[in-house]
Amino acid sequence: MNPVHILAKKGDIAEKVVVVGDPGRATILSSLLSEAKLVNQNRGFLIYTGYYNGTRISVATHGIGGPSAAIVLEELRMLGGKVFVRYGTTGALVEDINLGEYVIPTGASYNSGGLFYQYFGEGASVAATPDYGLLSALVKSFQESSLKFHVGNVFSSDAFYAEDEHFVKRWSSRGNIAVEMECATLFSLGKLRNVKVGAVLVVSDNLAKGGVWISKEDLEKSVMRGAEAVMRALTSFNAY
Repeated sequence: MNPVHILAKKGDIAEKVVVVGDPGRATILSSLLSEAKLVNQNRGFLIYTGYYNGTRISVATHGIGGPSAAIVLEELRMLGGKVFVRYGTTGALVEDINLGEYVIPTGASYNSGGLFYQYFGEGASVAATPDYGLLSALVKSFQESSLKFHVGNVFSSDAFYAEDEHFVKRWSSRGNIAVEMECATLFSLGKLRNVKVGAVLVVSDNLAKGGVWISKEDLEKSVMRGAEAVMRALTSFNAY
């Protein structure tokens, strides 16, 4: 089967891929790659491929939400992608996580139905967890950096604007330290398609503190600092 939305060719996509929601972030992160080449811009899914410390890496846009991320992961896999790290933003659900810090998810909670029902069928509930080896490589890389990070479970939400006053208490009481929109889909799909998936999330806001948001400038600084640790983890990770 050939991709429908990503119009790159086989050979254009590296085996190791950083996937991000924002096409602007993909462009910014491509500046860390040498010999970076834009290999897709169809539908706004900007994808760049180049080298980081000699390792071939692609930076790809997956858009917002699980269905968009699933389409992109499926098509990147068709084109040769084998190891994926989602590098996105997240809202903290506990007070001791500060803006600009990082969350490395050990798993993702989700509401059943929708995309999960279509992929896995009635009654099936797949453990949405990252590849352990990739998770370990990410943790090790961030441990070796001077960056503050937190390891724990996140909640993957399909509805950005459906939160109410009970949202933080409900999902944090279930063991989740942050909320985002794509990890559960990507982790589950990684198991189904036999590819390795992990994630690192930059804390853009804290819902437990009343929804305070980071400035655009500070967010970009944190994104770029963390990106180096993500890239180092990918270069050191042996997928085989």
